Amino acid sequence: MNIFYKYSNSSNTPHKIEIPLKIRPPEELVKKPVTLGDHLRRRRLELGLYQKDVAIQIGVTASTIWNWEHGWTVELRFMPRVIDFLGYNPIPCPEDLMGQLAWYKQVKGLTLEQLGAEMERDPEQLADWLAGRHKPCRNNQEKIELFLAGHYKRSG
Repeated sequence: MNIFYKYSNSSNTPHKIEIPLKIRPPEELVKKPVTLGDHLRRRRLELGLYQKDVAIQIGVTASTIWNWEHGWTVELRFMPRVIDFLGYNPIPCPEDLMGQLAWYKQVKGLTLEQLGAEMERDPEQLADWLAGRHKPCRNNQEKIELFLAGHYKRSG
């Protein structure tokens, strides 16, 4: 609690008035962040930064930071930089294998082509798996599990 003091200017009655002030922290620092934009705004405020400061760190414009903080989707290619800025990964990792693969693709900011190159897989095949159009056979499921185990820890 902060205290505001007001001193009398009168020489006849010198006195001090003490008024307790309850300053509430911004709502963004009190409520639990829900969206990625909420996490971004909270971290920015915790660090005392302006949107333009965060924009420089991430490599975007200040208006992009404003957009993200107000519900716009973060472009995939900026996801690793946003996670680095936050200092943690706010995106929970799903339990199912294809969900984990989609999560890995998202947090690493990969296109299907880039993921395909990392996994030595056809991007079209990955697209079919991730969209649920086809299910990988047991052998491919094991390869996906090994790939994920060797490339990323489930820290979401």
